[in-house]
Amino acid sequence: MVTPISWFLKIICPIVPQGEISATIHNSTASVEAEVWNQLARMSDNKNANPFLSHAFFLALEQSGSAIAQTGWYPQHILLTKENKPVALMPLFLKPHSQGEYVFDHAWADAFERAGGNYYPKLQASIPFTPVTSHKLLVPSNDIELKIALLDTARQLADQLNISSIHATFVTKEEEKLAHQCGWLTRIDTQFHWQNKDYTCFDDFLKTLPSRRRKTILRERKNVLDDNISIRWLQGNSITEKHWDRFFEFYQDTGDKKWGTPYLTRTFFKQIAQSMPRNLVLILAEKNGNPVAGALNFLSGDTLFGRYWGCSEDVAFLHFEICYYQAIDYAIQHKLKTVEAGAQGGHKLSRGYEPVFTRSIHWIQNPGLRQAVENVLSHEREAVQEDHVILQKAAPFKVTSNNP
Repeated sequence: MVTPISWFLKIICPIVPQGEISATIHNSTASVEAEVWNQLARMSDNKNANPFLSHAFFLALEQSGSAIAQTGWYPQHILLTKENKPVALMPLFLKPHSQGEYVFDHAWADAFERAGGNYYPKLQASIPFTPVTSHKLLVPSNDIELKIALLDTARQLADQLNISSIHATFVTKEEEKLAHQCGWLTRIDTQFHWQNKDYTCFDDFLKTLPSRRRKTILRERKNVLDDNISIRWLQGNSITEKHWDRFFEFYQDTGDKKWGTPYLTRTFFKQIAQSMPRNLVLILAEKNGNPVAGALNFLSGDTLFGRYWGCSEDVAFLHFEICYYQAIDYAIQHKLKTVEAGAQGGHKLSRGYEPVFTRSIHWIQNPGLRQAVENVLSHEREAVQEDHVILQKAAPFKVTSNNP
Protein backbone atom coordinates (compact mmCIF):
# COMPACT_ATOMS: atom_id res chain seq x y z
CA MET A 1 0.00 0.00 0.00
CA VAL A 2 1.42 3.36 -1.04
CA THR A 3 0.87 6.18 1.40
CA PRO A 4 0.78 9.86 0.49
CA ILE A 5 4.00 11.61 1.37
CA SER A 6 5.25 15.15 1.65
CA TRP A 7 8.91 16.00 1.37
CA PHE A 8 11.11 19.04 1.55
CA LEU A 9 14.43 18.65 -0.21
CA LYS A 10 17.22 21.16 0.27
CA ILE A 11 19.56 20.97 -2.70
CA ILE A 12 22.92 22.67 -2.94
CA CYS A 13 23.18 22.34 -6.69
CA PRO A 14 26.74 22.45 -8.10
CA ILE A 15 25.43 23.35 -11.54
CA VAL A 16 24.05 26.65 -10.19
CA PRO A 17 27.04 28.09 -8.38
CA GLN A 18 25.48 31.53 -7.90
CA GLY A 19 22.82 30.37 -5.47
CA GLU A 20 20.99 27.70 -3.57
CA ILE A 21 18.00 25.85 -5.01
CA SER A 22 15.24 24.61 -2.73
CA ALA A 23 12.90 21.86 -3.88
CA THR A 24 9.51 21.31 -2.28
CA ILE A 25 7.45 18.22 -3.10
CA HIS A 26 3.74 19.03 -3.19
CA ASN A 27 1.22 16.24 -2.61
CA SER A 28 -1.66 18.25 -4.07
CA THR A 29 -2.11 20.67 -6.93
CA ALA A 30 -4.01 22.96 -4.57
CA SER A 31 -0.87 23.43 -2.45
CA VAL A 32 0.78 25.29 -5.34
CA GLU A 33 -0.72 28.72 -5.91
CA ALA A 34 -2.51 28.95 -9.25
CA GLU A 35 -0.64 32.13 -10.15
CA VAL A 36 2.71 30.47 -9.48
CA TRP A 37 1.80 27.28 -11.39
CA ASN A 38 0.47 29.18 -14.42
CA GLN A 39 3.43 31.54 -14.48
CA LEU A 40 5.84 28.60 -14.56
CA ALA A 41 3.73 26.89 -17.25
CA ARG A 42 3.66 30.17 -19.21
CA MET A 43 -0.12 30.18 -19.38
CA SER A 44 -0.50 33.97 -19.34
CA ASP A 45 2.22 35.21 -21.71
CA ASN A 46 1.81 32.55 -24.39
CA LYS A 47 -1.39 32.58 -26.44
CA ASN A 48 -0.57 29.08 -27.72
CA ALA A 49 -0.07 27.67 -24.23
CA ASN A 50 -1.14 24.08 -23.82
CA PRO A 51 -4.45 24.13 -21.85
CA PHE A 52 -3.67 20.76 -20.23
CA LEU A 53 -0.71 22.31 -18.39
CA SER A 54 -2.91 24.84 -16.62
CA HIS A 55 -3.46 24.79 -12.88
CA ALA A 56 -7.20 24.63 -13.56
CA PHE A 57 -6.90 21.35 -15.49
CA PHE A 58 -4.76 19.61 -12.86
CA LEU A 59 -6.93 20.97 -10.07
CA ALA A 60 -10.08 19.65 -11.76
CA LEU A 61 -8.50 16.20 -12.08
CA GLU A 62 -7.73 16.27 -8.37
CA GLN A 63 -10.85 17.87 -6.92
CA SER A 64 -13.21 15.81 -9.08
CA GLY A 65 -11.80 12.53 -7.76
CA SER A 66 -10.37 11.57 -11.17
CA ALA A 67 -6.61 11.61 -10.50
CA ILE A 68 -6.26 11.09 -6.75
CA ALA A 69 -4.75 8.58 -4.33
CA GLN A 70 -7.84 6.35 -4.47
CA THR A 71 -7.39 5.95 -8.23
CA GLY A 72 -3.64 5.48 -7.97
CA TRP A 73 -2.40 9.02 -8.66
CA TYR A 74 -0.46 10.47 -5.71
CA PRO A 75 0.69 14.01 -6.60
CA GLN A 76 4.38 14.64 -5.93
CA HIS A 77 4.81 17.86 -7.91
CA ILE A 78 8.35 19.28 -7.75
CA LEU A 79 8.60 23.04 -7.24
CA LEU A 80 12.04 24.64 -7.36
CA THR A 81 12.74 28.02 -5.81
CA LYS A 82 15.87 30.12 -6.00
CA GLU A 83 16.39 33.06 -3.68
CA ASN A 84 12.79 32.50 -2.50
CA LYS A 85 11.42 32.87 -6.03
CA PRO A 86 9.63 29.99 -7.84
CA VAL A 87 11.69 29.15 -10.93
CA ALA A 88 10.69 25.65 -12.12
CA LEU A 89 7.97 23.01 -11.83
CA MET A 90 7.58 19.34 -12.76
CA PRO A 91 4.09 17.78 -12.55
CA LEU A 92 4.84 14.41 -10.96
CA PHE A 93 2.88 11.50 -9.51
CA LEU A 94 3.65 8.43 -7.44
CA LYS A 95 1.77 5.51 -9.01
CA PRO A 96 1.09 1.88 -8.08
CA HIS A 97 0.02 1.02 -11.66
CA SER A 98 0.48 2.11 -15.29
CA GLN A 99 -3.10 2.99 -16.19
CA GLY A 100 -4.06 6.19 -17.98
CA GLU A 101 -0.61 6.88 -19.44
CA TYR A 102 -0.78 5.78 -23.12
CA VAL A 103 2.91 4.81 -23.08
CA PHE A 104 2.93 1.17 -22.13
CA ASP A 105 5.52 -0.26 -19.75
CA HIS A 106 3.52 -3.28 -18.53
CA ALA A 107 6.04 -5.71 -20.06
CA TRP A 108 8.88 -4.01 -18.17
CA ALA A 109 6.95 -4.26 -14.92
CA ASP A 110 6.07 -7.91 -15.50
CA ALA A 111 9.66 -8.88 -16.32
CA PHE A 112 11.09 -7.07 -13.29
CA GLU A 113 8.55 -8.53 -10.87
CA ARG A 114 9.04 -12.07 -12.25
CA ALA A 115 12.74 -11.57 -11.52
CA GLY A 116 11.90 -10.71 -7.91
CA GLY A 117 11.92 -6.89 -8.13
CA ASN A 118 9.26 -4.35 -7.21
CA TYR A 119 8.46 -2.19 -10.24
CA TYR A 120 5.65 -0.37 -8.47
CA PRO A 121 5.30 2.20 -7.13
CA LYS A 122 6.99 4.36 -9.74
CA LEU A 123 7.22 8.10 -10.38
CA GLN A 124 5.37 9.45 -13.41
CA ALA A 125 5.72 12.97 -14.86
CA SER A 126 2.68 13.36 -17.04
CA ILE A 127 -0.73 14.92 -17.56
CA PRO A 128 -3.09 12.17 -16.37
CA PHE A 129 -5.17 10.51 -19.10
CA THR A 130 -3.82 12.97 -21.71
CA PRO A 131 -1.56 11.74 -24.53
CA VAL A 132 -0.62 15.24 -25.67
CA THR A 133 2.96 16.41 -26.16
CA SER A 134 3.85 19.26 -23.83
CA HIS A 135 6.70 20.42 -21.64
CA LYS A 136 7.14 18.47 -18.43
CA LEU A 137 10.10 20.55 -17.26
CA LEU A 138 8.32 23.85 -16.73
CA VAL A 139 11.03 26.52 -16.73
CA PRO A 140 9.83 29.83 -18.20
CA SER A 141 13.39 31.18 -18.35
CA ASN A 142 14.35 28.11 -20.43
CA ASP A 143 17.42 27.79 -18.18
CA ILE A 144 19.00 24.41 -18.99
CA GLU A 145 20.54 24.20 -15.52
CA LEU A 146 17.12 24.45 -13.88
CA LYS A 147 15.75 21.73 -16.15
CA ILE A 148 18.62 19.47 -15.15
CA ALA A 149 17.91 20.36 -11.51
CA LEU A 150 14.32 19.11 -11.96
CA LEU A 151 15.57 15.81 -13.36
CA ASP A 152 18.10 15.50 -10.52
CA THR A 153 15.46 16.28 -7.90
CA ALA A 154 13.21 13.55 -9.28
CA ARG A 155 16.11 11.13 -9.02
CA GLN A 156 16.84 12.18 -5.44
CA LEU A 157 13.19 11.64 -4.58
CA ALA A 158 13.28 8.20 -6.18
CA ASP A 159 16.40 7.33 -4.16
CA GLN A 160 14.84 8.45 -0.87
CA LEU A 161 11.64 6.48 -1.54
CA ASN A 162 13.45 3.46 -2.99
CA ILE A 163 11.46 3.85 -6.23
CA SER A 164 12.27 1.57 -9.19
CA SER A 165 11.91 4.10 -11.97
CA ILE A 166 10.89 7.55 -13.16
CA HIS A 167 8.99 8.18 -16.39
CA ALA A 168 8.09 11.38 -18.22
CA THR A 169 5.71 10.83 -21.11
CA PHE A 170 4.82 12.95 -24.15
CA VAL A 171 7.77 15.27 -23.60
CA THR A 172 9.11 17.72 -26.14
CA LYS A 173 11.97 16.92 -28.48
CA GLU A 174 14.24 19.33 -26.57
CA GLU A 175 13.43 17.68 -23.24
CA GLU A 176 14.06 14.23 -24.68
CA LYS A 177 17.47 15.36 -25.97
CA LEU A 178 18.42 16.93 -22.64
CA ALA A 179 17.33 13.88 -20.62
CA HIS A 180 19.30 11.59 -22.93
CA GLN A 181 22.41 13.70 -22.27
CA CYS A 182 21.73 13.22 -18.54
CA GLY A 183 21.65 9.45 -18.86
CA TRP A 184 17.93 8.83 -19.19
CA LEU A 185 16.57 6.28 -21.66
CA THR A 186 14.45 7.58 -24.52
CA ARG A 187 11.48 6.16 -26.36
CA ILE A 188 9.57 7.23 -29.47
CA ASP A 189 6.17 6.41 -30.90
CA THR A 190 3.78 7.81 -33.49
CA GLN A 191 0.62 9.90 -33.45
CA PHE A 192 -1.34 11.45 -36.31
CA HIS A 193 -1.92 15.19 -36.55
CA TRP A 194 -3.61 17.31 -39.22
CA GLN A 195 -1.72 20.36 -40.43
CA ASN A 196 -3.43 23.43 -41.85
CA LYS A 197 -1.63 24.54 -45.00
CA ASP A 198 -3.49 27.87 -45.19
CA TYR A 199 -6.70 26.29 -46.44
CA THR A 200 -9.71 28.56 -46.78
CA CYS A 201 -12.30 25.78 -46.74
CA PHE A 202 -12.61 21.99 -46.50
CA ASP A 203 -12.68 21.72 -50.30
CA ASP A 204 -9.23 23.32 -50.43
CA PHE A 205 -7.96 20.54 -48.22
CA LEU A 206 -9.69 17.88 -50.33
CA LYS A 207 -7.96 19.19 -53.45
CA THR A 208 -4.60 18.14 -51.99
CA LEU A 209 -5.73 14.49 -51.90
CA PRO A 210 -5.88 11.97 -54.74
CA SER A 211 -9.26 11.61 -56.47
CA ARG A 212 -9.96 8.21 -54.91
CA ARG A 213 -9.37 9.51 -51.40
CA ARG A 214 -11.49 12.63 -52.03
CA LYS A 215 -14.38 10.49 -53.18
CA THR A 216 -14.10 8.24 -50.14
CA ILE A 217 -14.20 11.16 -47.72
CA LEU A 218 -17.11 12.81 -49.52
CA ARG A 219 -19.01 9.51 -49.49
CA GLU A 220 -18.39 9.05 -45.75
CA ARG A 221 -19.61 12.57 -45.00
CA LYS A 222 -22.66 12.16 -47.18
CA ASN A 223 -23.55 8.92 -45.44
CA VAL A 224 -23.78 10.79 -42.13
CA LEU A 225 -25.99 13.52 -43.61
CA ASP A 226 -28.22 10.93 -45.28
CA ASP A 227 -28.84 9.44 -41.84
CA ASN A 228 -30.55 12.71 -40.78
CA ILE A 229 -27.58 13.74 -38.66
CA SER A 230 -26.96 17.43 -38.03
CA ILE A 231 -23.80 18.83 -36.43
CA ARG A 232 -23.40 21.70 -33.99
CA TRP A 233 -20.30 23.36 -32.58
CA LEU A 234 -20.76 24.50 -28.99
CA GLN A 235 -18.13 26.58 -27.24
CA GLY A 236 -17.55 27.73 -23.71
CA ASN A 237 -20.63 28.84 -21.82
CA SER A 238 -22.93 27.79 -24.67
CA ILE A 239 -22.36 24.20 -23.48
CA THR A 240 -25.20 23.83 -20.97
CA GLU A 241 -25.60 21.35 -18.12
CA LYS A 242 -27.97 19.34 -20.31
CA HIS A 243 -25.27 19.11 -22.97
CA TRP A 244 -22.72 18.03 -20.36
CA ASP A 245 -25.08 15.38 -18.97
CA ARG A 246 -25.65 13.93 -22.42
CA PHE A 247 -21.98 14.08 -23.36
CA PHE A 248 -21.01 12.33 -20.13
CA GLU A 249 -23.32 9.46 -21.10
CA PHE A 250 -21.43 9.20 -24.38
CA TYR A 251 -18.09 9.34 -22.57
CA GLN A 252 -19.12 6.62 -20.13
CA ASP A 253 -20.13 4.35 -22.99
CA THR A 254 -16.71 4.72 -24.62
CA GLY A 255 -14.95 4.24 -21.28
CA ASP A 256 -16.93 1.09 -20.54
CA LYS A 257 -15.92 -0.37 -23.90
CA LYS A 258 -12.23 0.59 -23.74
CA TRP A 259 -11.16 0.49 -20.11
CA GLY A 260 -14.00 -1.05 -18.15
CA THR A 261 -14.25 2.04 -15.93
CA PRO A 262 -14.12 5.60 -17.31
CA TYR A 263 -11.21 7.60 -15.92
CA LEU A 264 -12.99 10.95 -15.51
CA THR A 265 -15.95 11.80 -13.31
CA ARG A 266 -18.96 13.94 -14.14
CA THR A 267 -17.64 16.47 -11.60
CA PHE A 268 -14.47 16.85 -13.67
CA PHE A 269 -16.43 18.07 -16.69
CA LYS A 270 -18.51 20.37 -14.49
CA GLN A 271 -15.37 21.91 -13.03
CA ILE A 272 -13.54 22.53 -16.32
CA ALA A 273 -16.76 24.05 -17.71
CA GLN A 274 -16.52 26.60 -14.92
CA SER A 275 -12.76 27.11 -14.74
CA MET A 276 -11.63 26.99 -18.39
CA PRO A 277 -14.67 27.47 -20.67
CA ARG A 278 -12.70 29.34 -23.35
CA ASN A 279 -10.66 26.21 -24.00
CA LEU A 280 -13.65 23.93 -24.68
CA VAL A 281 -15.30 23.01 -27.98
CA LEU A 282 -18.04 20.37 -28.02
CA ILE A 283 -18.90 18.96 -31.43
CA LEU A 284 -22.37 17.52 -31.05
CA ALA A 285 -24.26 15.26 -33.46
CA GLU A 286 -28.04 15.27 -33.33
CA LYS A 287 -30.60 13.06 -34.99
CA ASN A 288 -34.07 14.57 -35.26
CA GLY A 289 -33.02 17.08 -32.61
CA ASN A 290 -31.79 14.43 -30.16
CA PRO A 291 -28.05 14.30 -29.31
CA VAL A 292 -26.62 10.91 -30.36
CA ALA A 293 -22.86 11.55 -30.28
CA GLY A 294 -20.31 14.09 -29.18
CA ALA A 295 -16.60 14.87 -29.16
CA LEU A 296 -15.07 17.22 -26.63
CA ASN A 297 -12.06 19.18 -27.85
CA PHE A 298 -9.67 21.52 -26.07
CA LEU A 299 -8.45 24.70 -27.71
CA SER A 300 -5.22 26.65 -27.59
CA GLY A 301 -4.30 29.64 -29.71
CA ASP A 302 -3.23 27.52 -32.69
CA THR A 303 -4.30 23.92 -31.99
CA LEU A 304 -7.48 21.92 -31.54
CA PHE A 305 -6.95 18.88 -29.30
CA GLY A 306 -9.47 16.09 -29.83
CA ARG A 307 -9.88 14.34 -26.49
CA TYR A 308 -13.11 12.51 -25.60
CA TRP A 309 -15.73 10.90 -27.83
CA GLY A 310 -18.80 8.77 -27.40
CA CYS A 311 -22.19 7.91 -28.90
CA SER A 312 -25.54 6.40 -28.01
CA GLU A 313 -26.35 5.22 -31.51
CA ASP A 314 -24.15 3.48 -34.07
CA VAL A 315 -24.09 5.44 -37.32
CA ALA A 316 -21.64 4.49 -40.05
CA PHE A 317 -18.71 6.95 -40.32
CA LEU A 318 -20.12 9.22 -37.57
CA HIS A 319 -16.92 8.85 -35.54
CA PHE A 320 -14.85 9.99 -38.53
CA GLU A 321 -17.19 12.92 -39.14
CA ILE A 322 -17.30 14.14 -35.53
CA CYS A 323 -13.69 13.54 -34.54
CA TYR A 324 -11.77 14.14 -37.78
CA TYR A 325 -13.66 15.99 -40.50
CA GLN A 326 -15.53 18.42 -38.24
CA ALA A 327 -12.29 19.10 -36.38
CA ILE A 328 -10.64 19.96 -39.70
CA ASP A 329 -13.59 22.18 -40.62
CA TYR A 330 -13.34 23.97 -37.29
CA ALA A 331 -9.57 24.45 -37.59
CA ILE A 332 -9.85 25.91 -41.09
CA GLN A 333 -12.64 28.28 -40.13
CA HIS A 334 -10.77 29.49 -37.04
CA LYS A 335 -7.36 29.57 -38.74
CA LEU A 336 -5.75 27.04 -36.42
CA LYS A 337 -2.49 25.40 -37.44
CA THR A 338 -2.98 21.88 -36.09
CA VAL A 339 -5.54 19.28 -35.07
CA GLU A 340 -4.23 16.65 -32.66
CA ALA A 341 -6.64 13.74 -32.78
CA GLY A 342 -5.38 11.73 -29.82
CA ALA A 343 -3.34 8.57 -29.44
CA GLN A 344 -2.67 5.92 -32.07
CA GLY A 345 -5.00 5.31 -35.02
CA GLY A 346 -3.40 4.47 -38.36
CA HIS A 347 -6.82 4.92 -39.97
CA LYS A 348 -6.35 8.67 -39.51
CA LEU A 349 -3.62 8.64 -42.15
CA SER A 350 -6.00 8.13 -45.07
CA ARG A 351 -8.14 10.98 -43.73
CA GLY A 352 -5.43 13.58 -44.04
CA TYR A 353 -3.69 13.25 -40.69
CA GLU A 354 0.10 13.04 -40.87
CA PRO A 355 2.43 10.86 -38.75
CA VAL A 356 4.45 12.69 -36.10
CA PHE A 357 6.79 11.36 -33.45
CA THR A 358 6.00 11.36 -29.74
CA ARG A 359 8.67 10.97 -27.09
CA SER A 360 9.13 9.77 -23.53
CA ILE A 361 12.07 9.56 -21.13
CA HIS A 362 12.79 6.92 -18.49
CA TRP A 363 15.13 6.57 -15.51
CA ILE A 364 15.59 2.97 -14.36
CA GLN A 365 17.34 2.43 -11.02
CA ASN A 366 18.15 -1.30 -11.22
CA PRO A 367 21.19 -1.85 -13.53
CA GLY A 368 19.90 -5.18 -14.88
CA LEU A 369 16.44 -3.84 -15.68
CA ARG A 370 17.94 -0.68 -17.14
CA GLN A 371 20.15 -2.65 -19.53
CA ALA A 372 17.26 -4.88 -20.59
CA VAL A 373 14.97 -1.90 -21.22
CA GLU A 374 17.73 -0.04 -23.07
CA ASN A 375 18.16 -3.03 -25.42
CA VAL A 376 14.42 -3.23 -26.04
CA LEU A 377 14.13 0.50 -26.70
CA SER A 378 17.02 0.43 -29.17
CA HIS A 379 15.22 -2.14 -31.33
CA GLU A 380 11.88 -0.46 -30.80
CA ARG A 381 13.17 2.92 -32.01
CA GLU A 382 14.45 1.32 -35.21
CA ALA A 383 11.07 -0.34 -35.79
CA VAL A 384 9.14 2.88 -35.14
CA GLN A 385 11.35 4.84 -37.53
CA GLU A 386 10.95 2.17 -40.21
CA ASP A 387 7.17 2.23 -39.74
CA HIS A 388 7.27 6.01 -39.93
CA VAL A 389 8.86 5.85 -43.38
CA ILE A 390 6.20 3.38 -44.52
CA LEU A 391 3.45 5.63 -43.15
CA GLN A 392 4.88 8.62 -44.96
CA LYS A 393 4.86 6.73 -48.24
CA ALA A 394 1.27 5.61 -47.60
CA ALA A 395 0.05 9.11 -46.84
CA PRO A 396 -2.39 10.62 -49.35
CA PHE A 397 -0.01 13.54 -49.82
CA LYS A 398 3.62 14.31 -49.15
CA VAL A 399 4.57 14.61 -45.48
CA THR A 400 7.79 15.92 -43.99
CA SER A 401 7.87 14.75 -40.33
CA ASN A 402 10.71 12.29 -40.83
CA ASN A 403 13.11 13.28 -38.09
CA PRO A 404 12.56 11.82 -34.62
